[in-house]
Amino acid sequence: MERELPRPSNVRPGHRGASAHPADQPFAYPLRREFVEPDWTRLPGYRDVTSEQWGSAQWQRAHSVKNLAELKEALGHFLADDLLQDIRRDQEERATMSMLIPPQMINTMDETDLRSDPVRRYMAPAFSERRAEWPSHPLSSRDSLHEADMWAVEGLTHRYPTKVLAELIPTCPQYCGHCTRMDLVGNDTTQVLKYKFETKQQERWDAMLDYLRRTPQVRDVVVSGGDMANVPIKRLEDFVMKLLDIESVRDIRLATKGLMGIPQHFLQDEVKEAAERMAVRAGARGVDIAVHTHVNAAQQVTPLVGKAARMFLDAGFRDVRNQGVLLRGVNTSPQQLLELCFMLLDNAKIMPYYFYMCDMIPNAEHWRTSVRETQELQYAIMGYLPGFATPRMVCDVPFVGKRWVHTLADYDRTRGISYWTKNYRTGIEQDDPEALSRRYLYFDPIYTLPEEGQEWWRRELSKGVAKLIEELQPA
Repeated sequence: MERELPRPSNVRPGHRGASAHPADQPFAYPLRREFVEPDWTRLPGYRDVTSEQWGSAQWQRAHSVKNLAELKEALGHFLADDLLQDIRRDQEERATMSMLIPPQMINTMDETDLRSDPVRRYMAPAFSERRAEWPSHPLSSRDSLHEADMWAVEGLTHRYPTKVLAELIPTCPQYCGHCTRMDLVGNDTTQVLKYKFETKQQERWDAMLDYLRRTPQVRDVVVSGGDMANVPIKRLEDFVMKLLDIESVRDIRLATKGLMGIPQHFLQDEVKEAAERMAVRAGARGVDIAVHTHVNAAQQVTPLVGKAARMFLDAGFRDVRNQGVLLRGVNTSPQQLLELCFMLLDNAKIMPYYFYMCDMIPNAEHWRTSVRETQELQYAIMGYLPGFATPRMVCDVPFVGKRWVHTLADYDRTRGISYWTKNYRTGIEQDDPEALSRRYLYFDPIYTLPEEGQEWWRRELSKGVAKLIEELQPA
């Protein structure tokens, strides 16, 4: 398009014709996906389930799938024997999380193609989907973000200057294969014996509150776990009300994937009433209270999820926001991300907020994206969504924290090593003179690297992981 010469400012513009019009785009809007609750009676295990039963949180919990026999019972002939055996081998040799899937989540799977279904791929992963040469990054770790290293008291992570994470409980209504807290959350698996909280629950919670009362630097508390949907609502309300009595607390975020996994929980009268009381108290104190949920695939956004989100908004919560995780085979194309964001925004009134790169936990390499790929995803979705609803792609860098993927200090794309800096100290670095000048390392999945980079890793690893860690330390 030719650019006109600048018009003198003292000359009135002449006629202007309309020239803009809709153009074909890589992503089509309006969405073709319908906002409907899938018919659960199409699945053999739920053929006789009534609407009243399906809408019951108690029924959902009692019938959550906890093993392969129950998964087969729910899906029947749709779960082919070869896929069943593939998942079984994964449970025996790779899975870091035990199986727990509510019927609500089972119902969002595409039963006609379970092999490639996004929800099945991250809730019931198959062995053949893991990487053969690199199932784990050689520098992966159980507590990949070192949250326990930054516990102020057991379960309270003080990682940022003004924010803390309160891990109230180590259980969820559903267990995701990629869980970043696989070190702590859920039942033991063949691969992982979980950490068990050593302090009694009430004593831990009291210690958290006491720390916050004497630490006025903290204004923002994320109440998580596990999942706050598994905290009895009266106990959750009591904890939040005590947070609201602390003058320095100005933001409270309740974290729950259960909003999507078991929305029926939040539609119970006692939960609605407690949400209203918490919102009223927060409003009286001028505190913002919000819900953070975790939806990874567009098909998981159903009317029940929208109804649960609306409950919080109607109660007076400031926002319901989504923090997804980028998972290859689930949501790592621009089309998948944009469809998910528009389903959340248009239908459930849930604000797209973050998409995290999958963390460097064991056996997660097949899900993880490289920094380069994530930067490309951020670029690809720009301009489609309102700015306030355009999610940020973030890398959670160990000992640094969340960083937008374009804010790295340096990047060796051949070896897949990115370098990051930080601008604040945590308590564990208070006496470290190099904390703010050090470059912190993050690592791409090795199989995404060019052959030269992969060969470098093979060669260096042949010397031993300890030697590699020593050589990677900054000079």
